[in-house]
Formats: sequence, structure tokens, C-alpha cells
Amino acid sequence: MKRSKNRKEEIYAVSAKLFRKRGYVASTMRDIAELVGIEPSSLYSHIKSKEEILIKICMTCAQEFDDGMVRVIQSNKGIHQKIEDLIDLHLDIALNKPSSVTVFNDEWKHLPEKELNEFMVIRSEYASNFKEILMIGIKKGEIVSMSESTAFQLIINSVKWLHFYVKKLSEAELREKRKEIKQFIIRGLFL
Repeated sequence: MKRSKNRKEEIYAVSAKLFRKRGYVASTMRDIAELVGIEPSSLYSHIKSKEEILIKICMTCAQEFDDGMVRVIQSNKGIHQKIEDLIDLHLDIALNKPSSVTVFNDEWKHLPEKELNEFMVIRSEYASNFKEILMIGIKKGEIVSMSESTAFQLIINSVKWLHFYVKKLSEAELREKRKEIKQFIIRGLFL
């Protein structure tokens, strides 16, 4: 059983990298099997379909963001620290799971209808919660006066690209980029 679970996790990881490189539509189960080092027919003993893989990758990533948001909301921290924690959440996921984040950001539109609806609800609730934290900061006068939607988009788009550079940068360069991104957002956001 443990070998099967490890193999399944390997299949998900390999698939995320393949979907990142080629896109979901252009990737095949045969490609996945070849990269994992098993026969295509053996792949089906672990995974039912390519769709199942996409669902797992997207929903796991969505759950990580949701779990992080719950921790931030439930904390007794101030607005400034909550926003820093959310920025860290995005940076951590982007740096630790760059392939999954790429699939989460770019390939979610290929989810089947039921899972797509669920995925969109999770994303929408996440965005609403983030905007609520921003709105509180704006109303308290801690954050520069702007719409919470503008602030949210500025933050999300400031952290959205980093996962593309994970393989291109050294650990030291990634730490520096992370620091620069956080400083840029915080300086521009807080009074």
C-alpha cells in the first residue's frame, strides 16, 4: 500500500511538471507513464484518468491557500502581520510547488464542471477573505486609501510570477527576490 501511495504522489508530481511544461491539453497519459517509468497500462492501476490528476493538483493547491487563509483569519495578529502572512503564503507555495502553482493558475479552466464549480467557490471565498482583511486595514487608516479590489490585485500580481523563476535562480537569489517582493508590497500598501 505504501509503495502504491508513493507511486501515486510521484505521478502527481511528474504530471504537474509536465502540465507546466506542455499544458494540460497537450500532455497525454502515455507521456506521464513514460516520465514515471511505467507502462501506460500500469499507470491506470494508480490513476483513473488525466482529469483525475488535474483535479488533484488544482484542488490540493486550492486547499493549501484556503488552509493558510483560515490560519490567518483565526490568528490574533494585526492587519499588517496578517497581510505579511498572506504574502508569505503565496511566496511559500510558489517557491515550494512551482509546477502545481502553474497548473493551479493556468490549467484550472480544464477542470470538469463539478470540480470547476467547487474550485471557483474556493478561489472566490479566498479572494473575498483577503479583500475583507484589506478593507479593515483601509478603514482603520493603516493601509493607503484605495479599493480593496485594487489592493488585492496589486498584491496577487506582485507574487504571481515568482514560480516561473524557481529553477533559474539560486537559493540566495530566491531569498533576495522574496525579500524584495515583500518590501515592495508592504512599502506601497501601508502608511
